[in-house]
Amino acid sequence: MSQYMLSVHHDPADDERMAAMSPEEMQSTFEAVGALNTEMMATDTWVFGGGLHDKESTTTVRLKDGDTLVTDGPYAETKEYLGGFWIIEAADLDEALDWARRAAVACGGDVEVRPFQDEPES
Repeated sequence: MSQYMLSVHHDPADDERMAAMSPEEMQSTFEAVGALNTEMMATDTWVFGGGLHDKESTTTVRLKDGDTLVTDGPYAETKEYLGGFWIIEAADLDEALDWARRAAVACGGDVEVRPFQDEPES
């Protein structure tokens, strides 16, 4: 089994759509993500995951000339931002992509799939 990170990305253009969601629509999304989490756990796919606060709560620690500099804001200046993630175990990329498809539907957003590097043998 290999581990993959399924990253949920948000575009600020979606913020208006999400802000306009009724409490019932928002609850439906929460329930869909919860059901996906439950299914991942039941199939031993789930390693861990979670949603993140918005990008305004980000702090970046940069290394420059041997010193660290702490700044408010995300590492990269971009309009899209990471909203949450899952770390899963899957037999192969095809299985990870299947979970990512379900995740995209559940959370109503784009999901990036990225494999972890293999650990070096001792």
